[in-house]
Amino acid sequence: MTKNLLGKVALVTGATRGIGKGIAIGLGEAGATVYITGRSLNTIFSDNVSGTLLETKQEIEKVGGVCLPIQVDHSDDEQVRLLFERIESEQNGQLDLLVNNVFSGVGAIANAYGQPFWKHTLSLWDAINNVGLRSHYVASVFAARLMSQRQQGLICTISSWGGMSYIFGAAYGVGKSACDRLAADMAVELKPDNITSVSIWPGIVSTEHMLEFAEDLNTQDEIQPHDVTFRDNFNWETPLLTGRVIASLLEQQNTINLTGKVQIVAELAQKYRIVDEHGKRPVSLRSLRFIVPNAIPILRKYAWLIPNFKIPWFILQWGMLQSPKI
Repeated sequence: MTKNLLGKVALVTGATRGIGKGIAIGLGEAGATVYITGRSLNTIFSDNVSGTLLETKQEIEKVGGVCLPIQVDHSDDEQVRLLFERIESEQNGQLDLLVNNVFSGVGAIANAYGQPFWKHTLSLWDAINNVGLRSHYVASVFAARLMSQRQQGLICTISSWGGMSYIFGAAYGVGKSACDRLAADMAVELKPDNITSVSIWPGIVSTEHMLEFAEDLNTQDEIQPHDVTFRDNFNWETPLLTGRVIASLLEQQNTINLTGKVQIVAELAQKYRIVDEHGKRPVSLRSLRFIVPNAIPILRKYAWLIPNFKIPWFILQWGMLQSPKI
């Protein structure tokens, strides 16, 4: 990879594993100086899924990147304030990119999966939307204060197709929809200072937790129709693809033209001619090349023959916002 981001300073929140780790690695291989945050510096927490800041740092350094890991609990506003104060001091006020990725609701989602929201405690909402939605707002406040001083910057808020269609429950869907609205409304207020704000939608990403989820589905005799895609890894992306796409966005000179809009990782990868690991390029989840084989699994081996035609947004929204049968 060419080091097109030399001299750029980026912050990726929640980068001990999953999409955040992939984003940090993608930025590192492109030459950016990458600050990463997470709760775990060198100790794995109780969910037994590997992932620490130091592990991510090592992976970034393997691809020739520069990484500064900082242990932060994003539910504590004071810790977040001190994080940005440190970046301001160490980088002379420069922050080119904030990636709002941190999310602590995976365990809560797993525990609540398949059950109606009212059968769980009220804490489910906070578990999903405190370090996730609220924390993105807080980090954006501090990032914008730095970026506005230099009249430039990019804020990417990691969201999900769950903001449009039911996936992991009511609290999750509302939170992701709110992330999209947050990115859009911040864009209105940031545009006079030449700061771009976009919402980023990865596809189905092979994070550690998603791989574990798929493995659990494979042990079940019967699964719901909407779980089939999760079970057989069809058209999955790696976390690195999102990182490479965001790195490419940061390279662009005219990102302000994209501000306030949802950006789909697979579509940006196609636009900027970016490939995933092993040279693969997954298609957008609104492409016929995904939709048709996903509905008719026997066609998956022939997916390359299906046109990569993307369903227009207005049709997609009308269809996906209908209440599904669970």
